[in-house]
Amino acid sequence: MADTKKYISKEELKTHNTVGDLWISIQGKVYDVTDWGKRHPGGITPLLSLAGKDATDAFVAYHPGVVWNRLDEFFTGFHLKDYSVSGASRDYRKLMYEISKMGFFEKKGHVGFVTLCAMAAMFSACIYGVLGCDSTWAHLGSGALMGLFWIQSGWIGHDSGHYEVMMNKGLNRFVQVLSGNCLAGISIAWWKWNHNAHHIACNSLDFDPDLQHMPFFVVSSKFFSSITSRFYERKLNFDPVSRFLVSYQHLTFYPVMCFARINLFAQSWLLLLSKRTVPNRVQEILGLLVFWIWYPFLVSCLPNWWERLMFIVLSFSFTGIQHVQFCLNHFSSSVYVGPPNGDDWFEKQTHGTLCISCSSWMDWFHGGLQFQVEHHLFPRLPRSQLRKISPFVQELCKKHNLPYNCVSFWKANLMTLATLRAAALQARDLCNPIPKNLVWEAVNTHG
Repeated sequence: MADTKKYISKEELKTHNTVGDLWISIQGKVYDVTDWGKRHPGGITPLLSLAGKDATDAFVAYHPGVVWNRLDEFFTGFHLKDYSVSGASRDYRKLMYEISKMGFFEKKGHVGFVTLCAMAAMFSACIYGVLGCDSTWAHLGSGALMGLFWIQSGWIGHDSGHYEVMMNKGLNRFVQVLSGNCLAGISIAWWKWNHNAHHIACNSLDFDPDLQHMPFFVVSSKFFSSITSRFYERKLNFDPVSRFLVSYQHLTFYPVMCFARINLFAQSWLLLLSKRTVPNRVQEILGLLVFWIWYPFLVSCLPNWWERLMFIVLSFSFTGIQHVQFCLNHFSSSVYVGPPNGDDWFEKQTHGTLCISCSSWMDWFHGGLQFQVEHHLFPRLPRSQLRKISPFVQELCKKHNLPYNCVSFWKANLMTLATLRAAALQARDLCNPIPKNLVWEAVNTHG
């Protein structure tokens, strides 16, 4: 019997890769998601990163089974010619099915409840330390405690952005805005926009915003060519100021991390005040205003300017621990230039991530990010289940000769500093911006 299916080639599919003409392929079927991109819960950025390509692995990672039923309304009638699946992707999808079948995605545990209780206790202690104590040491301790409180608010915000930590979507949204906007001063809308792009294009120098920290940091000499950020839609100029700052980035890394939160404050407001489409914009702005009322007021209750300044410095510095943790998982891993390729999306996730080895009693400190490979492959999986599936992921990586990099927290810091130092030394060559250390570049760059 003759095949009645209509086919298009991969080359034809690649031509549909713009905001006004956006097609993707999932399991060999081609879908037109041009109009859906405007309403996509994860934003249009992840769709554009995979536009004109096979997006099956990314779709599997981010969507529960019930969403598959909606795909038919976007079907173009075309199938992808010569569609094939790599052995690694096939086994990855099989593992996703098995994990779903065992109910791991529904087993959220008590992490969310415990974290919220801990946050309430820490916030109350901080308020009491400022308003109820006259001791300078109590005031300074409250500043440090505020930073630790923000770290935990970051973990619960991160969790609630990936899966429902509460009983329903309404309560989950409330926790997001409370923990992010109201208590930490960071827009959850900005976080979703940034974080979704990061997950889809993990460690792409021009598509992943988590590697775009000019003029302060670069992880590859490819930034010396002033590449264009596809996320921010602007050129990242490697000018004399950038060269100077990058030349000492391995020395300034930790001091800058102490105040990295300022950048998140700024990015939140820049998005909410921009012309971009932002869901629940008014709600987001009101949440930020709540933060900028209570935090300055609390600081103003301290008896003198020295204590006020130290309270701010300590609260920012202690939460800087979390900013360092974000960097450890990716700065020293493999990078590439260009959009993610649907044919090796799964493989790119393992190459671009670094796990942190730790005992289970330290899981609270890392917030699930210690299982970075697992988190990137199964982003909807509750934090409490990451340790349980880790052996399966390691076995899968070993079977397909893919990296599963896992080191101690101390070693991860050394690796990050080594990466920054290598790029810094290359930036100091004022006469020749092309990297001299080609061995380092070959090891740390893919694509």
